[in-house]
Amino acid sequence: MQNTDKLKQEVKEFWNAQACGTQNIDKEKYTLDYFEQIEKERYELQPEIFSFAQFTRFHGKKLLEVGVGAGTDFLQWVRAGADCYGIDLTEEAIAHIQHRLQLYDLKAHVKVGDAENLPFESNTFDIVYSWGVIHHSPNTIKALEEIIRVLNPGGSAKIMVYHRHSLLTFFFWIKHALLKGKPWKSFAWVLWNKMESIGTKAYTVREMNEILNKYNLKDVKVIPSFSYYDRLGRFNKFMQKTAMILANLIGREKVGWFLTIEFNKK
Repeated sequence: MQNTDKLKQEVKEFWNAQACGTQNIDKEKYTLDYFEQIEKERYELQPEIFSFAQFTRFHGKKLLEVGVGAGTDFLQWVRAGADCYGIDLTEEAIAHIQHRLQLYDLKAHVKVGDAENLPFESNTFDIVYSWGVIHHSPNTIKALEEIIRVLNPGGSAKIMVYHRHSLLTFFFWIKHALLKGKPWKSFAWVLWNKMESIGTKAYTVREMNEILNKYNLKDVKVIPSFSYYDRLGRFNKFMQKTAMILANLIGREKVGWFLTIEFNKK
């Protein structure tokens, strides 16, 4: 395993080159039409975000989003009337969301920050949201502990990390291990080295429940969510059919790539 400081710098450089959820175009073309397009594409591919986040239920609540990326979800929280704070490891993402808020004439608090060392006092937020972020952090457990720390007692967390026992992981293993003549390589190795930024991790339902049981939480839910990515939407028709046959045999509720996590702090 790499030195964590070096690994974090590599992760930052990867996402600083292009904020997650954006398109690689000239910044001068960051217009309202551009932002409308990336919002449309995000929710066409990931419609489950709406039922999970429930943006409109938190009007007036103090919210922190850990890892704003392109800011598409963050914008929904702001529009819904939450008192919104957002952090991201990269300057690129923060510049992106600041420009986006300005174009829409919306106000929120955003700054560069590290998920493993959140720049906020303990017991500050009513809700902390993070979709597909902390599994990229070298110390994911520290990031999770920080989320718990800054939550108010009674506050809610809504988090998504990747699910190791998913169809997408299996097909990724076939592509990057089995077909490369390295069948002994683990799912974890494939994700660490081949999925997005270096060091990406994924967890099983059991692992995540065991982790969360160590903290003073209640109403814990850890549920895989079957998605476009599990249907192999970007692969050929044969692969898509194969994925759906496997999903139906095993049970879609067991093999989703998105591992959604919800809990309240006691």
